[in-house]
Amino acid sequence: MDANMNNLLKWSIQASTENRAADGDNSSNNNNNAVTPAQPSSNASRGLNPEMLSALFGGPTDADLMKASMEALRSDEVDLENKLIAFDNFEQLIEGIDNANNLEPLGLWTPLVELLQHEEAEMRRMAAWCIGTAVQNNEKAQDKLVVLNALPRLVTISTTDSTPNVRKKAIYAISSAVRNYQPAMDEVTKSLPEGYSRDKIDAGDMDAVDALMDKLRAHPVESA
Repeated sequence: MDANMNNLLKWSIQASTENRAADGDNSSNNNNNAVTPAQPSSNASRGLNPEMLSALFGGPTDADLMKASMEALRSDEVDLENKLIAFDNFEQLIEGIDNANNLEPLGLWTPLVELLQHEEAEMRRMAAWCIGTAVQNNEKAQDKLVVLNALPRLVTISTTDSTPNVRKKAIYAISSAVRNYQPAMDEVTKSLPEGYSRDKIDAGDMDAVDALMDKLRAHPVESA
């Protein structure tokens, strides 16, 4: 049984038990045989949460919301303002590791990476931000970035994009992707532009990783 439905069932049983107890108390205390309606227990509504209500009333799942957000992001009929709202919702959804790991079975990784090449700077920024959120402390997602060959693109953005906020989020995504995951670190090292060492960097050496991120942040880029 779905966890939320199971919790809802437990809540229903508890509420029913409390109300029956209240009925018994009212009957024993009523000396005039007048019928006193049982008052719902003050505890009866405790324990309900939005997820349980969603399970009860059939609301959209996180997977549904993630797919709907991506559809909006790829639609020509949605304006930039609403696309950015959809992106913000998407980023919040994938903060949870379960939702981040659902990107692959839902087929959302490829379109997300493709948005790194969007003509609008804010769309590129949000794409990099979402990638960084999804891969943080998540080896499965870190590996997916390597498979999709997304890290060279992030390195290019971090060292060439004319918009500072886009570069900042690209570096955030790189930083999240390489920490404690050597295959991603090796891909980034191979993709660095001239002037960077090609020596192997230990992905578990946080000082070394931080030093590389600092160098990327200081990389000179011509303004638009």
